[in-house]
Amino acid sequence: GNAIHMRVTFIPTHAGLEDMVIHISAKAKKIPLELLGLSENNYKELVNILQQPRGMILIAGPAGAGMNTTLHACLDNLNTPEKKIWTAEESIEITQNGLRQVHVDPRKGFEFPSVLRSFLNADPDVIAASRIVDAETAGICMEASLKRHLVISTLRTDHIIDAMETCLDMGINRLVLADAMLSILEQRLMKTLCPKCKEKYHPGREEYEELAQMYGKEAFEKLNIPYTNHFHLFRPRGCDACGQTGYGGRLCVSEIFIFTRDIKRMIRRDENIESIYQAAVANGMTTLLQDGISKVLLGLSDQKQVKLTCVRNNV
Repeated sequence: GNAIHMRVTFIPTHAGLEDMVIHISAKAKKIPLELLGLSENNYKELVNILQQPRGMILIAGPAGAGMNTTLHACLDNLNTPEKKIWTAEESIEITQNGLRQVHVDPRKGFEFPSVLRSFLNADPDVIAASRIVDAETAGICMEASLKRHLVISTLRTDHIIDAMETCLDMGINRLVLADAMLSILEQRLMKTLCPKCKEKYHPGREEYEELAQMYGKEAFEKLNIPYTNHFHLFRPRGCDACGQTGYGGRLCVSEIFIFTRDIKRMIRRDENIESIYQAAVANGMTTLLQDGISKVLLGLSDQKQVKLTCVRNNV
């Protein structure tokens, strides 16, 4: 029969009561990079970054945002017979032929820092850490990326600004951050409309203007999508195929922050992190919210899901 993977959590409570949570999942499979749902521009940007011989790529987002799936999609893109790829993973949920995958288990003395240090002696081309868990892990990853290794890892933060500030809080010097980093990919998973029952409709002017306002008026005008009688969106309806929810599946919404020469210069000059982020936006970076709205305009999701997934209160 097929193997079943379970995660069991016991939670003891007062008066002798105890709760048990069992999560059962099938063995995860890698998803090719081109099938993650990245926009055409973000896909091209990421593929270009992955061609770099050395440097650090961070995949950021909250827990449950599909970061491990994206990490393995990146490794799949890099996985060729001539490349030596080593991974340090808390839980090996996705396996790939050709990768040297190591299970990190602190109970056996196999912690991220010691495992990653051992990788450096194995002369790898690519190093992946499933998650940066502490300052020591962050430091080793940065050190490796400054040598001749391409390093990919994930970081649980809610914003690219938070990701950079977390690195600095972990003791990473700004000069090291500027020299080591290639990019930060921030992502979320957004529900998609059920393809069998989604309903096409002509929105009112007010809804159109709200979308344009959320996207950014000036940037939205460049999309050249005027409000006419032919402008339409899609909304959930519900059918047996989707359990009457109107939604079926999820896709990745993302933004890719590239550490260009100008960005690196701003970091070295000790400029404010938020100002650095806004400089990237001003230079044409598509934000997470803009990527989500683009998928609404393509009929893949709706405005409700964009607000739930992409709208952030801090920026």
